[in-house]
Amino acid sequence: MTATADNGHSAAHPFAQGAAIDLAAVPESERKRAFDEAFEYRGDITLTLTDGSRVECYIFDRRIGATIADSFVRVMEAGGGEKRSIPYQQIARLEFTGKDTAAGKTWENWVRRYVEKRLAGEQANIDAEVLD
Repeated sequence: MTATADNGHSAAHPFAQGAAIDLAAVPESERKRAFDEAFEYRGDITLTLTDGSRVECYIFDRRIGATIADSFVRVMEAGGGEKRSIPYQQIARLEFTGKDTAAGKTWENWVRRYVEKRLAGEQANIDAEVLD
């Protein structure tokens, strides 16, 4: 599957912020993988539906059926909007538009930063990141 960033180049990680997937252009197995990645993404996704409408949302749940036709995502619209279910078959394009709040936040990275601060004589805290 080829995911492209807005600049037309392949994203460093195929599902990083800025990546987009035209679902009609890929086989069903790749569409399922794209929905899996969208569910794991910790930022907003913009869905383009088959009727041309766009939904900026966070995917908080999914129901996986035996086929694409039996599957759907549950989303919360951006800005604290309504929750709704959207069948996979009604989604033509996935865009990873929002900041992935979990990017680079592995346990290993946290420990590395903690040790670096301690070795530098700085106080190492668990501070919340300011979100945009």
